[in-house]
Order: sequence, then structure tokens, then C-alpha cells
Amino acid sequence: MPSQVPYFEDVELSKFSEMIWKIVLSVVCTAILVHGELQRDGPVPVVIWHGMGSFKSIENYCDSCCNPLSMGSIKSMIEGHVPGVYVHSLMIGNGIVEDTTNGFLLNVNKQIKMACDIIANDTKLQNGYNAIGFSQGGQFLRAVAQRCPSPPMRNLISVGGQHQGVYGLPHCPGQSSTLCDYVRKLLNVGAYINIVQAEYWHDPLNEEEYWTASVFLADINQETTVNKDYKTNLQKLNKFVMVMFSEDTMVQPKESEWFGFYKPGQAKELYTLGESDLYLKDKLGLQAMDKAGKLVFLSSPTDHLQISTDWFVTNLIPYFNSTST
Repeated sequence: MPSQVPYFEDVELSKFSEMIWKIVLSVVCTAILVHGELQRDGPVPVVIWHGMGSFKSIENYCDSCCNPLSMGSIKSMIEGHVPGVYVHSLMIGNGIVEDTTNGFLLNVNKQIKMACDIIANDTKLQNGYNAIGFSQGGQFLRAVAQRCPSPPMRNLISVGGQHQGVYGLPHCPGQSSTLCDYVRKLLNVGAYINIVQAEYWHDPLNEEEYWTASVFLADINQETTVNKDYKTNLQKLNKFVMVMFSEDTMVQPKESEWFGFYKPGQAKELYTLGESDLYLKDKLGLQAMDKAGKLVFLSSPTDHLQISTDWFVTNLIPYFNSTST
């Protein structure tokens, strides 16, 4: 009957429209997935954490997240040598001034929590990232790797980080100097308090106080209790690169940059990572990582953070050139 034709036409048109929409949605979804795969196949994003103070590095200064004369120059250099890479320089606080001040005064554990939240909320880092920390930023990013495994950190580069802490003063005139020893004793009176540098102070003359009073370093180094998650999470790294400055006058002892430190009870003889309880008892998985070829020890024949662009590009950029996994 002629009156029924429009009905059948409407049905056919409806089916045809539905089919077209399915095709369109399929194409769009495929495009999104392909775009995502392309993003995952690109350079792994990079997270930077600066050190404290005005330490000359790469002909500039490493003291805040975003100053073009400090981490801003590092960010630009990485971007220039790794085409298409996304680089996030961590700002701990609201603005450069607060970020710089927090590097001296804000409780380290609060800083780590803030950094973990910043990284977790950055959508460009969700498939994983490489990390590079300068001076104290090196051990801070190690804490991020141990405490906050998601999103995953791929490679960690510690440039002059003090992984066994410090027992000295910037540019203190010689380890055997009477002045150095005297000032160390004065600092010990206020050690392990809520000042950033005191939170990775490590007195080899009083190890028990360090174990019980340190609110940051003793925890991430598993000194009194072993957190299995710390060990598991750190071992997820592909590479853990540690740069030591052989002429370092800022960090005492400089061997802390490779997990070495003074033997207990004195401040002259040193032990290496391989001789430490941390390694021998494998509290953090460093022994397992070493045997798996995941630990990389680099040395720069210069003072603290005094590395040239050429050295940086030759020795560190290769760890940023890998694609996402």
C-alpha cells in the first residue's frame, strides 16, 4: 500500500544513519588510539628538580625551577637535544621566590608529597617519565621513585645528590681543619631539625642519633625499618645514574654522591656503596640493580655542579633519547 512506503523509507534511513554514525565513531576512536600510540612512541617526558643556593652549572645557576639562568637553561638544553620532548621543571610553591625559599626551609617530606601530587596531576607524564635532580634534588627524586611509583619513573639521574647525607659545610677549608670540626659540632646541636639541609645531615660520630632523629634520609635509606615498597619501587627503574664531582668542595664527603660515606665513629676513612650495609643486606635493592646493570656511576673532574654543556650532552642526554615503553 502506497501509504506504507514512507514508513519503510524512514526505517531504512534510520538504519543507514546509525551505520554512518558507527563508522564515524570507529574512525574517531581509531584516530585517538593511533594518536596515543604515537605519543607513547615519542621521547619520554623529563622531570627536573633543582638544588639549593646559587651553584654555577652549565655556565648558569641552579637554584630555582624556572629562572632562565638556572633550571630554565637546563630545560631549554634538553629540549634542544631531544626533539619533541616535554620537560617539566618542578616548582615547589607558588612562584620562583617561594620555590627557592622552600628549597631551604620547607620540610623535605612535605616537598616530596607536593612533587608526587604535581607529577600525578600532569597528564603528559601519565605514561612514565625520566627524572634528573641536581644536588639535593637528586635524593629528593629518589624519594619520589620510592614513595610514588605511579606514574612510573623510567630513568633517574642524580647530579651531585647526597644519597648518604652530608657531614660538612659548603667550601669548608679541609676535612682535617680544626674549624671544620668545630663548626660540625655546632651544627650537630641543631641537626635533624626542620631545615632542609639538616634533614639529610648524617653524623658518623653518632650513628644512633642519626637513625632515630633523621626525619628524611634515615627513612629513605631504610636505616631502622625496611619498607618493602621502597625496595620494590626503586628496582622498577631502568637506570639509576649517579654523577659524582671528583673535586667537590661543597659536599662532604663527595663519595656520598655514589652512596659512600665515613665509617662509623670517625670522619676520615670512607666506605663505598659495595661495602655498606645498605648494599650488603640489599635493603633498597641496590645490589640487585647493580648486578642487573641498572646502576651507572659517572664522575666529572670538577667542583660541585661545575659541568659544561658538552659534558652534559655527551654523558647524560643519551638517557633522555629513549622512547616510551
